[in-house]
Amino acid sequence: MANWSDPRPGLAPVGAATDARGVAYDAGLRAYMLSVYNYMASAVLLTGIVAMGVFYSGAYTALLSQTGLSPLGWIVTLAPLGIVFAMSFGQNRMSTGALQALFWAYAVLLGASFSTLFLAYANSSIAGAFFATAAGFAGLSLWGYTTQRNLSAFGSFLIVGLVGLIVAMLVNVFLNSGPLSLIISVIGVLIFAGLTAYDTQRTKSIYSYVAGTDSEGRARIMSALSLYLDFINMFLFVLRLFGSSRN
Repeated sequence: MANWSDPRPGLAPVGAATDARGVAYDAGLRAYMLSVYNYMASAVLLTGIVAMGVFYSGAYTALLSQTGLSPLGWIVTLAPLGIVFAMSFGQNRMSTGALQALFWAYAVLLGASFSTLFLAYANSSIAGAFFATAAGFAGLSLWGYTTQRNLSAFGSFLIVGLVGLIVAMLVNVFLNSGPLSLIISVIGVLIFAGLTAYDTQRTKSIYSYVAGTDSEGRARIMSALSLYLDFINMFLFVLRLFGSSRN
């Protein structure tokens, strides 16, 4: 029964207020994660559309020369690396709009670079690798979002493994070893599968720090970039493992 002498007759009980805050937080988190996934999925779609457009229009020939990549091809290949470094180290100084522009530019340039994949692999292999990666990514990301296990230590281990993987790939450029290439591909799939779960959990935890602040928009873009890179790299390693030659 309401207290007739209470000057705040419409005030909700403390428990109800706490529950309301929890509901509001959960709703905000869902909206935040949905926005991150929308950015990530849109970037993957854009990359695929650009890759097919560049290949089937014949524009990919401008990226190649008789000895390998043309000067334009090198620019298209290396520019995304510069964009990632610019976004990573300049995110706190950039506006959300600037990060968005760089994010979409990265997806477009990577799509142009990926157009040459159609020269090496059969269309069915590319499609199969894409759908297999999409299914695996969805399951791993869902697990990373729902698990109660703290994946921070696991993530640190994966980062160290990623550095080792890059070193091994550079070494294999000179060795050109088939068995080593197979091992690298298997390890690559495992590392980026783990990073998918880790980055999903990290994205979820970041929300509590950026919710309602000026950093929230930038955090959405950077989190989407991390998940996009996980997807793209896992796709490439799956394609290297199971893809069949176009010829």
